[in-house]
Amino acid sequence: MSTVLEMKNITKKFPGVLANDNVCFSADSGEVHALLGENGAGKTTLMNILYGLYQPTSGEIYLKGRKVEITSPKVAIENGIGMVHQHFMLIPALSVVENVILGMRQRRGAFLAIDEAAAKVKDLSARYGLAVDPHRKVGDLSVGERQRVEIVKALYRGADLLILDEPTAVLTPQETDELFGVIRHLTAQGHTVIFISHKLNEVKAISDRVTVLRQGRAVTTVKTSRVSKEELARFMVGKEVLFDIEREPLEPGAPVLRLDQIEADNDLGLRALKNVSLEIRQREVLGIAGVDGNGQRELVEVICGLRKASRGTVWLGDIDVTNASPRRITELGTAHIPEDRQARGLVLTMTLKENLVLHDYYRPPFSRGHFLNWKEIRDHSRRLIREFDVRTPHEDLLAKNLSGGNQQKLILARELSSQPQLLVAMHPTRGLDVGAIEYVHRKIMEQRARGAAVLLVSTDLDEILSLSDRIAVIYEGEIMGILANHQVDIGEIGLMMAGVKKTAVA
Repeated sequence: MSTVLEMKNITKKFPGVLANDNVCFSADSGEVHALLGENGAGKTTLMNILYGLYQPTSGEIYLKGRKVEITSPKVAIENGIGMVHQHFMLIPALSVVENVILGMRQRRGAFLAIDEAAAKVKDLSARYGLAVDPHRKVGDLSVGERQRVEIVKALYRGADLLILDEPTAVLTPQETDELFGVIRHLTAQGHTVIFISHKLNEVKAISDRVTVLRQGRAVTTVKTSRVSKEELARFMVGKEVLFDIEREPLEPGAPVLRLDQIEADNDLGLRALKNVSLEIRQREVLGIAGVDGNGQRELVEVICGLRKASRGTVWLGDIDVTNASPRRITELGTAHIPEDRQARGLVLTMTLKENLVLHDYYRPPFSRGHFLNWKEIRDHSRRLIREFDVRTPHEDLLAKNLSGGNQQKLILARELSSQPQLLVAMHPTRGLDVGAIEYVHRKIMEQRARGAAVLLVSTDLDEILSLSDRIAVIYEGEIMGILANHQVDIGEIGLMMAGVKKTAVA
């Protein structure tokens, strides 16, 4: 295989941030080269430079031995580079072929050459196994089908080198398998694919080589077949990581949370939850699986008192807490790890000690009458910082100055210190390095062992499978089915994630 791309000594500086630090990266024709690293490692920045969205502070790019200056996406496309972004760039109201030719000079006289373009889209679809109907409206397509349209759009413009940025983040297991089939079609015909990911299993499954970035630097480039998942994790975070989560068999206890025919609207006033009924018991983790945006946020907010249910009942034990206030639900023993730790979990401009008593500042021993007891707050904070290993010089540090992993530890310290009877954890490891993920998983399982009920909401199916005793799949605000972990079939979960309902539940 010949080398088609060389990026030499690429450095990219933003104000106060060194995103890429003297990175060297190359790719060969007909290979899948994975770019692996945690969120914030510099993967997308490096590829945005290759695609002309950013200009490097220093460094050089060579395509097939020729030095190029990629000053814009237009120049990248002219040089045979295509990019499928994590968030698709399609217009739902237009057809597939209209999206594909948008921005191109595709005319026959005074008219758009739609028929010619549609024929070419059909040809590309057949050649690469993409199964795209050029005349369907994009708004009627599934997420996986929209991704295929993005790939066709890049190929239509002559891409020989295709960048896929976190391409499986919004896909069901079946759609991921289909994507991998498309990638193999592409490389078999000489195309080069750069596969950006932080998922070790997927990198092992699809790539020929892998380059690992850590804190903006290229740590290593290796043949994927010659390296283990554990070694890749060590390259990513610089230390050993344990992957096996010990989920000892426990007998579930009494019901802690029960939802009965819950319905609720989203922020646009549209129905987001449809007749949702479920139950979680003591010493049990119920995982909610599904593609992001299918009602998970609204479900968590209804449970935690952050959104009104329009119908149905929420029970904590034998207490009806439907549409109760967040404070009332917290006082009844509910802990909440929100999906966005910075926007919803912490007050970034407050100190660590202040964040650690946000739930309890008005109660003894943290308050005396109308005054805060700062000595008790400080002692409490120091104890939690030690117990949860929050890496900080002192408790008076502002929360915004902690790393993402330590911000999550701070939230865990506050939420779990009250010994909750119910833990609601939404995307608890999103954006964390694998070392911090291991820590969060351990803390969740400790709550289960202590006797708490845990609702785990995650789009990471591996996380759901590792931690959950039972798994509920949500699609367009409706529970498609609930399976016991030992009964799980990945194919069946994938079908439910795509809207196929299971007749019986666990």
